[in-house]
Amino acid sequence: MTGTLVLAGTPIGDVADAPPRLAQELAGADVIAAEDTRRMRRLTQALGVTPRGRVVSYFEGNESARTPELVEELLGGARVLLVTDAGMPSVSDPGYRLVAAAVEKDVKVTAVPGPSAVLTALALSGLPVDRFCFEGFLPRKAGERLSRLREVEGERRTLVYFEAPHRLDDTLAAMAEVFGPDRRAAVCRELTKTYEEVKRGGLADLAAWAADGVRGEITVVVEGAPEPGPEELDGDELVRRVRVREEAGERRKEAIAAVAAEAGLPKRVVFDAVVASKKPQG
Repeated sequence: MTGTLVLAGTPIGDVADAPPRLAQELAGADVIAAEDTRRMRRLTQALGVTPRGRVVSYFEGNESARTPELVEELLGGARVLLVTDAGMPSVSDPGYRLVAAAVEKDVKVTAVPGPSAVLTALALSGLPVDRFCFEGFLPRKAGERLSRLREVEGERRTLVYFEAPHRLDDTLAAMAEVFGPDRRAAVCRELTKTYEEVKRGGLADLAAWAADGVRGEITVVVEGAPEPGPEELDGDELVRRVRVREEAGERRKEAIAAVAAEAGLPKRVVFDAVVASKKPQG
């Protein structure tokens, strides 16, 4: 029989948030794959747990090479526990490759639910939570960052991002440029830790605040775009939105359908605007 891959959520700050099952899995796993083995040891000490299994590192630098080794352990019947430094494995952390490889081999994959910076920040933000999308980390280069933001310029769901503290002011300034200076947002810093802080306001005001320097783990929550009225979008704007989606890799038919849905317009109206834009101006 094959073994089981267990994805274990770990505390994002306060170790008291660790679920009881986490201690049980740490104690009983045959293999523990940890993003940082030293941090994992500190966690087991805090929980009063002595792992009986083998501990190996599993981080961005060795993820590709170590995945086949862990899959062999799983195929041999081992219970492999995957933990990252904080939060749920695979969510902007190592794990996806191992999960995909395990699924391909029909290995059982389960999880120990735990704290999530994404959901915690979303709940604390004061912004709509009924529909949201997680965008992870934005690109480091300014041009690529702007392009990525423009891809979701018309997104009406609440947006959640991770960001490094030393890039926060530039990111908030770019968001203000693309989404508008008054778009509401919340910067959630050091969640569940001693110096937890949630700063709410318009994007431009938050960018000015962050310019003085911010420390800690950062999650940014941004209000979705307002519902556009059909009269607000002229043909040029419809064409621009289609092109942004095409540049992001969507086929034209899909891009036209998505823009039409965003604008509350029939697909034919957007299609006609695209066709008209290609006619020579006389």
